[in-house]
Amino acid sequence: MKKNLDTICIHGGWKPRKGEPQQLPIYQSTTFRYETSEQMAKLFDLEEEGYFYTRLANPTVDAVAKKIAALEGGVGCVLTSSGQAANFYAVFNICQAGDHFITSNNIYGGTFNLFGVTMKKLGIECTFVDPDWSDERIEQEFRPNTKCFFGETISNPGGNVFDIERFARMAHRHGVPLIVDNTFATPINCRPFEWGADIVTHSTTKYMDGHATQVGGAVVDSGNFDWDNCQHIGEALPPTEEAGKEAFPGLCEPDESYHGLTYTKAFGKMAYTTKLVAQLMRDLGSIPSPQNAFLLNLGLETLHLRVARHCENAQKVAEWLEQNPRVAWVNYAGLPSNKYHALAQKYMPNGLCGVIAFGLKGTREDAIRFMDNLDFISIVTHVADARTCVLHPASHTHRQLSDEQLREAGVAPDLVRLSVGIESVDDILADLQQAMEKA
Repeated sequence: MKKNLDTICIHGGWKPRKGEPQQLPIYQSTTFRYETSEQMAKLFDLEEEGYFYTRLANPTVDAVAKKIAALEGGVGCVLTSSGQAANFYAVFNICQAGDHFITSNNIYGGTFNLFGVTMKKLGIECTFVDPDWSDERIEQEFRPNTKCFFGETISNPGGNVFDIERFARMAHRHGVPLIVDNTFATPINCRPFEWGADIVTHSTTKYMDGHATQVGGAVVDSGNFDWDNCQHIGEALPPTEEAGKEAFPGLCEPDESYHGLTYTKAFGKMAYTTKLVAQLMRDLGSIPSPQNAFLLNLGLETLHLRVARHCENAQKVAEWLEQNPRVAWVNYAGLPSNKYHALAQKYMPNGLCGVIAFGLKGTREDAIRFMDNLDFISIVTHVADARTCVLHPASHTHRQLSDEQLREAGVAPDLVRLSVGIESVDDILADLQQAMEKA
């Protein structure tokens, strides 16, 4: 039976049988017992599914992963210990030393640093492009060793909308998958696979959890990208199996650490997620705890309700800010005046998210004074939970970047990131008003 997203939020992933708990239980165990050595051996050889060590698989974690896969419309999902781990794994699962990938330049500051600094130390080079460039200019950045294109549905913290369909076509012309971080939109408001994306990531720490109780991430595979038969990278040639082996050897060539098993041959549409667990989780171990997965599941049960309230409140706040004489500019694609409004209506007609980017008239110090004067609206690094909170990226999350780098990343030095919660919108507006009057 096909279910709506509202129902999947509550029932997805866990279906109790006779005498089992209605709520997903916490399997708080590192290891799982078997009766024979042969049973364990088959699990280690990936010949059978099952649980033997929580670093690789756990029933609580797997149930939540299945729910998120169903929400996104994917074939498989892997939960990670953080959103940063999810983005790293999503790229590293198909890239190795000597490879290259492309990303939108207005992504979250932590991801910007991960891709531009840390992964460079691993021998993987990243090119940052402005998504507003022409196709021709962006396509000049593809190379024979390019392995993927990365972007955020709604950029953090700038609030720009990513043209998923456009970049999916571009990536596929060059034989590589499109990876989209869908954290801010959530699958309630946008399902990137329906627009051609191949892999989706999430910081489940944000709206999916919704209560600031756990840190986590997710990597979801659509199962649609043909790793074996992708076209030659950067060349307009017919698909061949040799192209897949050349481009994605980790998936299309035998893995000697598993007795020569080839993931695409053995697991078909599950090749990408199976390799992610069997290799990256095995060796790097960035797993969520069963307790954190349980907390995440509680958040997911009300995701469809909370996201609607976040969007309703944020739209009213954005409209108020746009009319406020103390505000220099507002970037929220729900506003008809916004340059991304048409894209927002295309990809997210039911609402965007609760995050608004705006700048106050005056100096950086004026913005800081405004935040210091707030009452219940909190100054926190976090974003996208039930409580309204605020952040000045240039002073906080992006403080490692110069003003020039900030602008290149689509983050104005005066940008204030306001994450609108689900409190009374009248109280939110009153707090913003009194803080501006004192600034």
